[in-house]
Amino acid sequence: MKKNELNYKELKNFCNPNIFKFETTAELDNSNVVYGQDRGIKALEFGLSVDSKGYNLYLEGPSGVGKTMYTKKYVTQIAAKKKVPDDWCYIYNFENPNEPIAVSLSAGYGKDFRNDMNTFIDDMTKNIKLTFGNEDFEKQKNLMQSNFEQKKNNLLEKLNKTSMKSGFQVKAAQNGVYMMPVIDGKAIEEEEFNKLDDKTKKAFEENSSVVQEQIIEAINQIKLLEKENNKKIEEWQSNIALITINAHINPLKLKYKKNIKIVSFLDNIKSDILKNLSLFINTELPKEISKPQKEEQLKPWLNYRVNLFVDNSNLSGSPVIMDSNYQYHNLFGKLEYENQYGMLKTDYTMLKPGLLHKANGGYIILQASDLLTNQICYDSLKKALLVKELNIENNIEQRSYMVMISLKPEPIPLNVKVLLLGDANIYHALLALDPDFKKLFKIKVEFEETAPRTEANIIKLARFVHSFSEKENMLPLDKEAMAKVVEFASKISDDKNKLSTRFNEIGEIVAEASTWAKSSKKKIVTKEYIDKALAERIDRVKKYDSKYLEMIEENTLLINTSGYEIGVINGLTIMTVGDYTFGKPTKITANTYIGKNGIINIERETQMSGPTHSKGVLILSGYLGETFAQDFPLSLTSSLCFEQLYNGVDGDSASSTELYAILSSLSEMPINQSIAVTGSVNQKGFIQPIGGINEKIEGFYQICKMRGLDGTHGVIMPAQNVKNLNLSDEIINSVKEDMFHIYAISTIDEGIEILTGVPAGKKNKDGKFSAGTIKYLAYEKLKHYSENAKPQNYRRILAINNNYRTTKNRQKIFTCFFYTFYSAFGSSFFAVSATSGTFSTGVTSWSDTVSCSSVSVATSLNSSFIVTSFVSILAPIFSFVLADFPSLSLK
Repeated sequence: MKKNELNYKELKNFCNPNIFKFETTAELDNSNVVYGQDRGIKALEFGLSVDSKGYNLYLEGPSGVGKTMYTKKYVTQIAAKKKVPDDWCYIYNFENPNEPIAVSLSAGYGKDFRNDMNTFIDDMTKNIKLTFGNEDFEKQKNLMQSNFEQKKNNLLEKLNKTSMKSGFQVKAAQNGVYMMPVIDGKAIEEEEFNKLDDKTKKAFEENSSVVQEQIIEAINQIKLLEKENNKKIEEWQSNIALITINAHINPLKLKYKKNIKIVSFLDNIKSDILKNLSLFINTELPKEISKPQKEEQLKPWLNYRVNLFVDNSNLSGSPVIMDSNYQYHNLFGKLEYENQYGMLKTDYTMLKPGLLHKANGGYIILQASDLLTNQICYDSLKKALLVKELNIENNIEQRSYMVMISLKPEPIPLNVKVLLLGDANIYHALLALDPDFKKLFKIKVEFEETAPRTEANIIKLARFVHSFSEKENMLPLDKEAMAKVVEFASKISDDKNKLSTRFNEIGEIVAEASTWAKSSKKKIVTKEYIDKALAERIDRVKKYDSKYLEMIEENTLLINTSGYEIGVINGLTIMTVGDYTFGKPTKITANTYIGKNGIINIERETQMSGPTHSKGVLILSGYLGETFAQDFPLSLTSSLCFEQLYNGVDGDSASSTELYAILSSLSEMPINQSIAVTGSVNQKGFIQPIGGINEKIEGFYQICKMRGLDGTHGVIMPAQNVKNLNLSDEIINSVKEDMFHIYAISTIDEGIEILTGVPAGKKNKDGKFSAGTIKYLAYEKLKHYSENAKPQNYRRILAINNNYRTTKNRQKIFTCFFYTFYSAFGSSFFAVSATSGTFSTGVTSWSDTVSCSSVSVATSLNSSFIVTSFVSILAPIFSFVLADFPSLSLK
């Protein structure tokens, strides 16, 4: 084994199946399945125990770590020990019908109250009608009516005797009282009256005014008698009705005597029944109604109903509410409507509770991302928590063409603990943008993505697998399959000494493995099915990975995995397509030559380099300066390029790779192409850890395997990333068989020695590098550059004619050509003006200016233009012939 090479045992933290004391996970229980969340659980417990205003909780953690599952389970356990909150009812407001009254009752009494009132309504509508429909009532009523008729008749007889003295007879009719002239003791009709002589008529007319006054006086007396009689009948009826009403209402008042609102409600009902007694006596509605009337006016007993708004009779402990519907009405309640005669009609019985009403007195668990998608919901929640009461507001669209009758129910006091679940980004955004957020959510609960890989946590993971399998009706796992799940949990945690808490992803693997086992008619999931689930999971989404591999196989992408080259190295990159991440090598090249420009990042020049990558390249100048430029100024221009990479690059994980390429170019020592490199470097030459180490190694291994492993292939990686290794069994076996090698290094010196087989070199007592070492050769080259560098006013214009300035990729192609040409010709320099199209060179021995004509240039900057441009620039130097360029200056 070579220096810095890792043993195959270091490439993965294998799980020994013998740590499990079961044959299958079916033998485990479902208790204590959450691990690694001790700090979060402690904060959760404290937050739930604080009853002060504003101590709601924000539970922070990435999706899939089990925070929802654990929170619901834990809160349910806490809620079971709490008091069951009161029921809430809405009743009719007799004083202001548009403002229903909210009534609270102990849990279970709300249903009793509703049922009591329904029974009361049924009994009253039946008993009052029966009471006033029996024979005794009718006899008494007829007797009272007879007395009135007798008095009325006596008044009419008296009136008739008086009117006879004036020559008139008085008769009573349905429409009133009328009089008729009397001649010879006989009342005459109008025709006979008209035949009388004028003198007789005049005498009757004079007497008629006296009789009319007598009639009016008699009618007034009759009305007084009728009014007195009706009053007596009403009082009599009320007294009879009161006996029936009190028989039913007094027990209710006694039962609910401690509730002032209900007692007042019952008193108002008594008065309303007496006021509308006739409607109770005759419960049949009129067959013909001149215009639509409200049903409540025709059936007053409908207002005696109770709307059982929140019913907690079936609860044991306080409520725990969690739902996926975050519409406004579902959260805050609503007022329903029905169409009646072209009008949207409603009443207090159509008030419907929301999730917050149901959670009142308990807990509600909300997903922050879903809640924030509807701003009005978040704002209304804050308002409710601040004022500690719940209103039901009518949010029906105002553009409705129908006339709406709305209500303003009495608010209900709010006492609820809100648990808001979300990630760190949402938390910090709310903290920065909403000043009320911190006032209302004073407790932050943090859930971790990973946990230590201890035996206790491994057992908890096994319990989770059992719980999940039982809940989802999946097959149990044997101990070897469970060991594979543990290894997978370590892999997705990106640390072989930890376990992931992303239970969602672990559950997916268990479900898929169980499905494969079921399809094979198995009763238990074995390790083969875990492996198959993992392999199939990748195979389903590796289209772009496969295409990339195919392009390398066909040499469309030039990647060498054998031989040695100067200034050329295989770097390892990560590519992400949707939810799939894979690693692949990319060729990185470096050219070095005399100049003052330092390290030129071609990706940066063409605006294809991200800030982190650009920073990594700039760090290289610091390393070169400290290592080699202590005795002379650094006169170096070095161009770096990610070859055939046209979609941009970011990250500093290739900075050590780029430095190796520069050192190779300076020392002219070739690099072994069978070894790929990843790792960040600082200015002092120390290797720093990077991400995606497993994907990068597996990506290079695929190519080496495709071309045939010969024992020379391998990867150089940072020593700090050894803890992140969790490679496939195939790679581990290849390392074990000495067909693939993985080197973990801490410094640039260690890496360059592996890549070139030449010592890196260290300074002796005189400050000189040992002869023949990489650093000695690089030092001598840089010293030569410094001695031969002459002051020149270099102008490096990378822009080309506006016709050719199209895309970043095409600019990159031209830039690569420019630095390749400049490197090949040493101190010669050329530039292409973006406006004049003039070529200038740094060849000082020529002074002629030549106009010439030659080959044509493609109008778009593509690969053919590179070849054409190369010929066009070399032509005047050697043959002084050039075609379509305006002029060539040789100075």
